[in-house]
Amino acid sequence: MEPLKTAVIGVGYLGRFHAQKFSKLEDSNLLGVVDNDLKRAEEVGKELGVPWFGSLEAMTVQPDAVSIAVPTIYHFETGKKCLEKGIHVLMEKPFASNLEQSEALLDLSVQKDLCLQIGHLERFNPVFEEFQKSMEDEVTSESSKENLSPQFIESIRIAPFPKRGTDVDVILDLMIHDIDLIQSLLKSIPESVEANGVSILTPTTDIANARLRFANGCVVNLTASRVSDKAERKMRIFQRGAYHSLDFGTGQARRVKVDLNKPVTQEMLQPEEIMLDKGDALNSEIAAFLKSVRSGKKPRVSAEDGLAAMRIAWQIKDQLQKQ
Repeated sequence: MEPLKTAVIGVGYLGRFHAQKFSKLEDSNLLGVVDNDLKRAEEVGKELGVPWFGSLEAMTVQPDAVSIAVPTIYHFETGKKCLEKGIHVLMEKPFASNLEQSEALLDLSVQKDLCLQIGHLERFNPVFEEFQKSMEDEVTSESSKENLSPQFIESIRIAPFPKRGTDVDVILDLMIHDIDLIQSLLKSIPESVEANGVSILTPTTDIANARLRFANGCVVNLTASRVSDKAERKMRIFQRGAYHSLDFGTGQARRVKVDLNKPVTQEMLQPEEIMLDKGDALNSEIAAFLKSVRSGKKPRVSAEDGLAAMRIAWQIKDQLQKQ
């Protein structure tokens, strides 16, 4: 079977990594890289030994599938162009600049029967995959799925001020990762949202905290900052009789599970520590995208998932505007 013809549109900091992965994956024939900064396109093209172009139209052969890693303000325009040409799309997060654009791209992908995957990379992080697997194992061994659903989730995602991504606020830049993870676990929109945020170095929000309440009673506390002196990506998940601590940066997970039919002792609360290989989440994400294109099955992070995360993000942004 011939590999899929691929390309990467936008080869800045993140797009270059996309191109590197596409150039090595077995089911990918990287036709070239595209960037309106021809000097940058040439640099990455020469690095990978592939042609470079200033636009998609300049390519001599149309790709079957592309990664789009342009600035967020160009997501809609670029994604629409590709989908209209019949090209499958892996769109870097956030989905688009606003809800209307996200909805329009989703509708177009459905109309054209094309794969549109959203680049929420943490779904492919081994520490989150291990947590999901343990949850699935518990559900199959317990009679009540409801008793195992998260009751409280706390997430913190902080990073030094970036050289890129400041065309959007910290909600769409960083917090959107955890919003997507929460949505993938709870599969619903919060009933109420409280949020606070401040602008420090940009005209938009640079530090934000949000408290979400869901219909099943779960409370979620999210913190994101892009003006920290260190990087940290952690999530703590509490459910009846269990606690999970996930460190997305180090690959370390800690887990406590208690049989509530027995008296709880201090010894029972000693955490099990799991150290996972950091893996290569980006490579896994792109390989999953190509597999979805090939099979025609819905991607792990679908356009519907991306839109759900955007809707929660907008609930938070709306609360910030009311401050």
